[in-house]
Amino acid sequence: MTKICYLDNNATTRVAPEVRDVMLPFLGELYGNPSSMHAFGGEIARYVDRAREEVARFINAEPDEVIFTSCATESDNTAIRGAAEAAGPGLRVVTTAVEHPAVLQPCRRLKALGYEEIELPVDAGGLLDLDRLREAVTPGSLVSVMWANNETGVLFPMEEIADICRERGATLHTDAVQAAGKTPVDVKKVPVDMLSMSGHKFHAPKGIGFLYVRRGTKLKPFMLGGHQEHSRRAGTENVPYIIGLAKACEIARIGMAEEGRKLAALRDRLEAGILATCRNVRVNGDHAHRLPNTLNVSFEYIEGEAIAYRLSDLGICISTGSACASGSLDPSHVIRAMGVPFTAVHGSVRFSLSRYNTADDIDYVLAKLPGVVGALRELSPFGPDKNVTTFS
Repeated sequence: MTKICYLDNNATTRVAPEVRDVMLPFLGELYGNPSSMHAFGGEIARYVDRAREEVARFINAEPDEVIFTSCATESDNTAIRGAAEAAGPGLRVVTTAVEHPAVLQPCRRLKALGYEEIELPVDAGGLLDLDRLREAVTPGSLVSVMWANNETGVLFPMEEIADICRERGATLHTDAVQAAGKTPVDVKKVPVDMLSMSGHKFHAPKGIGFLYVRRGTKLKPFMLGGHQEHSRRAGTENVPYIIGLAKACEIARIGMAEEGRKLAALRDRLEAGILATCRNVRVNGDHAHRLPNTLNVSFEYIEGEAIAYRLSDLGICISTGSACASGSLDPSHVIRAMGVPFTAVHGSVRFSLSRYNTADDIDYVLAKLPGVVGALRELSPFGPDKNVTTFS
């Protein structure tokens, strides 16, 4: 079998061995339902309570402000649709053009239902114009702005965004999925009202996430049925995965600073190597404000999908953008929003690293990528050396 060189960690991550180990008892002898009245169920409930405390500590929240969900998509939908339902018709919803589909689609759904929706543009570096945000946010608005972009790694200035929303009496939600475990998230320092995260982005299993809801925030429950999560999210608690999520939060909280330095060094090594060995390539996203693990580059005159497929044959796993949109042949909405030239917009690919990547992984990619890019350009009828006119 071909060696797997996995550089698609913004899509999903390997479950940490420590996380798997703490989950196993809850897939065996500790199988009780934490909502049951008997002592066995009460024992399991105490484990869930301790897990909630660890998750809250991860973002400097209070335990009763944490709602366990199945994933960040559920958390995003709960926050946006629940806040809109609580506010009623006439609500203004403000978001950005580069949000994950789990935010953009609920916002656009609200527009179809008669709510006012505004999608703010970004500049060539993927950054938001805060003056335009100030103009768009009115008292009582619902604002949803991601903490870090999943495709480019660009970090938005959440502290300033939170201040603007506070000044105008708006409710602020942030999709912090890609920030989890890569950059500090503190909801007391950055007073967002709601925040979404998903465990599988930082070495917990798929199928578990959480929504932070600041005390006093008006929110209608999205999942109806039982009384779980203090009647804010019905459904029997996914205990093994909640325990695993808490362990992933603990590991990330303790090792984040050191891991960030390591990942930034590997990313910079990869970036420098690509720029040195490949012609007609551009790095997408602001250099000064980005996650340490993410590199998005555009190779002109060739298709990103072709690059990804050829690298896959060599055991190298990358993506052309959001995993949730990977079935589409349209260019990334994030890259288009940044105004990347048409000669490069289809040639964008994303490399995303994790704690399990090494310098050997980077060297392997740099040994294989230039040949792949060169071969694809030989096959392409387009390019500066070809006598074919290119069109957008």
